[in-house]
Amino acid sequence: MRLSNYALPIASFAFAGVASVVAATLSVSLVEDASVDAVTEQFQTAGLDWASVDATGLQVFVIGTAPNEADRFRALSNAGQVVDAARLIDQMDVAETQQLAPPKFSIEILRNDSGVSLIGLTPDGDAHEQLVEAMQTVVGEDQVSDLMETASYPAPDGWEEAIDFATDALRRLPRSKISVSADLVEVTAMTDSAKEKTATESALARAKPDDLRVALSISAPRPVITPFTLRFVVENGTARFDACSADSEETRDRILRAARAAGLEGQTVCTIGLGVPSTRWVEAAEKSIRALTTLGGGTVTMSDADISLIALEGTEQGVFDTVVGELENSLPEVFDLTAVLPETPDESDEGPAEFVATLSPEGQVQLRGRVASEIARQTAESYAKAAFASAAVRMTARVDDTLPASWSVRVLAGIEALGNLSNGAVTVTKDDMRISGDTGFKAARSEIARLLSEKLGDGAQFSIDVTYKEQLDPTAALPTPEECLVRIQTVLGTRKLNFEPGSDTLDSEGRGIMDDIAEVLKSCPEIPLEIGGHTDSQGRESMNQQLSQARAEAILTELRNRRVLTASYRAVGYGETQPIADNGTEEGREQNRRIEFRLIPPEPVEETQTTLESSEQSVKEDGAAQSEGSEDEQN
Repeated sequence: MRLSNYALPIASFAFAGVASVVAATLSVSLVEDASVDAVTEQFQTAGLDWASVDATGLQVFVIGTAPNEADRFRALSNAGQVVDAARLIDQMDVAETQQLAPPKFSIEILRNDSGVSLIGLTPDGDAHEQLVEAMQTVVGEDQVSDLMETASYPAPDGWEEAIDFATDALRRLPRSKISVSADLVEVTAMTDSAKEKTATESALARAKPDDLRVALSISAPRPVITPFTLRFVVENGTARFDACSADSEETRDRILRAARAAGLEGQTVCTIGLGVPSTRWVEAAEKSIRALTTLGGGTVTMSDADISLIALEGTEQGVFDTVVGELENSLPEVFDLTAVLPETPDESDEGPAEFVATLSPEGQVQLRGRVASEIARQTAESYAKAAFASAAVRMTARVDDTLPASWSVRVLAGIEALGNLSNGAVTVTKDDMRISGDTGFKAARSEIARLLSEKLGDGAQFSIDVTYKEQLDPTAALPTPEECLVRIQTVLGTRKLNFEPGSDTLDSEGRGIMDDIAEVLKSCPEIPLEIGGHTDSQGRESMNQQLSQARAEAILTELRNRRVLTASYRAVGYGETQPIADNGTEEGREQNRRIEFRLIPPEPVEETQTTLESSEQSVKEDGAAQSEGSEDEQN
C-alpha cells in the first residue's frame, strides 16, 4: 500500500481539526463579546456605573466596588437577567461601612422633695458611675433613681464640664429640672425668695465654664407683703420712698412715674408682692402722691386700705382743706383717708416729753426719758432685753403719769424698730417718732416704715433717716479670696497632707486636716482655687504625672464629700515638672512631694500682668507616698 493512500485522509482530518478549533475560538469570542456587551448595557440601564464586566470563555466576571451590600446584590441580579447565573463570577468588593456616628448623649435631672431622678443616655463606664455618685452626695444614696441608658461610646467634648456644672446647680436648687448635653445646660427651677433667686443666678453665672452654653429659668414666688405698705416723703425739697409696694410690674412703673413727677430722683426699689387690698391700689397711690406734691411736701403713708396724709407745719389751712377734700372724693371706695395738719408749736413751750432708745456700735442699748408707768418701764426693759443682749441694756427712764395713752405702744414700736439698725437712735414724742442710724440690712428703711405703719395706726407721724453701709452687711463682709487662702495656710500650719504609699488615699491625719480646710472654705465665697499635685523626679515621668493628678483630684473629692461647693475649683497634676527643692537629696524629694493650693488668676492682660503675678499666692503642703512599680520607689 502506498504512502499517498494514507496521506490524503490524514491531511483531511488535520484540516478539519484546525477548522474546528478556529471555529470554536471564533464562537467563544463572539459569546464573550456578546455577554460583555449585554451585561454592560444592562448595568448602564440600571445605573450601576461603578460595575464593569469581563469574560473568559463562558465565564462572566462582574468587577467593581459596590457602595454597599445591597448594590452588590443588585449588580448580580441585573447581570443574571442577560446571562446564565451559573456563568457569573462575583469579583466585586464592598466599600467599607463608615463608622456609625455616636448617639447624642443627654440627661434630664429632676429634683424634688422625694429625691433625684436621672433619665437619658450617658456614655458607659466611669462617666455614668461618677454621675450617680455625685447625685448621691447631694441627696443621699437612697434618694437617687437611676433610669439612664448607657452606650459604649466615648464621652463627647465638654460632657464632663456640663455634668459638673449641672451637679453644682442641683446642689443649690432643691426644686429643679436640669437638662444636660455636651454643649448646653438648661436649668428650670424655683427658689424660696427673690433674694435667693438673685444670689443663685449670680453664683451660677460665675461658675459657668467659658465653652458651655447655659440657659437659666429661675423663678421666685412673690413675697406676701402684710400690711401692704407705701410711704412717700417730701421734705426740704427732696422726695423719697421709705417703703414701696406694688402688685405687678405695671403698677410699680406707674407708682414710680408719679413719684418722679413729684421730685423723686435716682434708683428706687419698689417690692412686687402679694397682699394688695384692692386692684385700684395703684390709682390710690398716684392720687395720694399728687396730693402731697400740691401741698408742697409732707408724708403720705398707705397701709393696706388706710391712707394717712400729714402735711408740713405751716401749710395754709385753705390749701390743706382743698387738697384733702379733692383726694377724699377721688379715692376708690375701699380706701379710708386720715389727713393731719400739724399745729405750729408755741415758742413759749418747753418742748414735748420724749423717750430715747440708743444702740451703740458695740451693741450697748440705753433707754432714757419718760415712760407712762412702772409697769410700762418694766415692759420696755424686758422687751429690749429680749431683742438685744440682756447685759447690754441699761434703763434710766422715769415715770410720768401725764403721758398720753398711746405712749407705751409708741415706745415698744420704737424699740422694735431699733432692732433693724446696727447703731442709731429712736426718739419718741407725743406727736412724732424719729428713727436714725446705720444698718447693714438693705431693706431696713422699708421694714421700719411697714412696722410703724402697722403699730402706730392712721395719722401717725414718724421720720426715718437710715443709711445702709456695706461694711455692716454680713453678706458683704465675706473674706476675700486672698484672705481665704491665708486662712487655709493658718489651718495647715506645720501639719502635712499625707497619702498612703503609692496611692491617692489620704491617711487618717490627712482626713482630719481636710475637715478643717473644708470649714474654712464653707465660710468663703466662691473663689477660683486650684489644687495642684506634685511629685519628686523618681520613677517614670508619665507615672508621676498620673499620680499627681489622682492626688489632686482626691483632695477635690474630699472637699465635695464635705459639702463644699467646688464649681470654681480645679485639680491639676504637675508631676515632677515644678520642683521647689533639690531632687538629689531625700529632704528635697520630701519637699517636692506636695499638694499646693493657689488662686487661679484671671485671663492675663498685658496692662495688668503685675497684678496677676502678685495674686498667685500659694499654700504648700507636703504629702509623703510611694508610686507604683519598682522604678517609682518614692513619688
